[in-house]
Amino acid sequence: MLVEPRLTAPVTLHLQGDWGQANMHRICGWIAQEMGDRAPAGSRFAIWNGRGGLDAITALREGDADISVMTPAAAASRLARAGRLDGLCALGVIGQRDRLVVAVDAALPVRTVAELAEYTGEVVVATAPDDGVNLVGFAAHKALALAGIDADRVDFRYDERPFPALEWFAAGEVNVLVQEAIMTPPWQRVERVRPVKYLPWGDEVLRGFAREGWPSAVVRAGYLPGLTEDLHTLDFSDFVVVCREDLADEVAHLATWCMIGTRRALEVQYGHLPIDRSPVTYPLVPADMAATPLPLHPAAARAYSETAASDGPLDGPLMWS
Repeated sequence: MLVEPRLTAPVTLHLQGDWGQANMHRICGWIAQEMGDRAPAGSRFAIWNGRGGLDAITALREGDADISVMTPAAAASRLARAGRLDGLCALGVIGQRDRLVVAVDAALPVRTVAELAEYTGEVVVATAPDDGVNLVGFAAHKALALAGIDADRVDFRYDERPFPALEWFAAGEVNVLVQEAIMTPPWQRVERVRPVKYLPWGDEVLRGFAREGWPSAVVRAGYLPGLTEDLHTLDFSDFVVVCREDLADEVAHLATWCMIGTRRALEVQYGHLPIDRSPVTYPLVPADMAATPLPLHPAAARAYSETAASDGPLDGPLMWS
């Protein structure tokens, strides 16, 4: 049986998630509620809207947040290897299987991103901005450059989120799409209104990212409409729950324990979706949650160790079951 820890004194905690309606906010809300149930009266929990990129790190460093969520784990690994996450640590990883995919109008006479670099016709790319925060924009622009695409020759159309870009591509307003969130319905709807094909990034791009700790991944044939063979692309998976090294042990331990012990409360919010179409991969497995791209907070590591032999998450009434 899991033995529930409790905080000994009231706390005020700030968490930072996404824009407000997506998965990082759900993760923050779940952690905040479960911690609140095990905190003394007078405790307060607030969630800041964020962007889920490098702003999550900035919020921690500037003291605006105590716990932040960012994606993908590959970016956190890259930053950690470069020493840019010094002073920060992790509470865990919430799994999400995602990829950064290049889709193009099927009429374009190209089969790879390298061939797109040689194409002399009009290229209009929908993606996210490379503005120092958005990690889709960072990865897309870096990968396009590694593939030999001259940014000055390409027209870009930007949005912070993937779904406007998907709409522009489906409507024919752009002829190249570089985005993630491939498990969501808009990706499945594109081919209904526009013939599409998908381009592999190519070995030069994948090797360039691998040198910095960012792995490649595969989208299996048939996963996306019109995808007739496995697509080798860039990994864009997993949400990383991050904090500062000085987060109080009692707080870090409880937050991590809640992630382990009450994980069913998050899982059931996605149970109506097939596992391979869910933006949170369920069931959550504590050993996978503990496999973080930067070191675990010592109290978080203790929580995983203490619960390793438990029978499973707590049973009880669940809001979304």
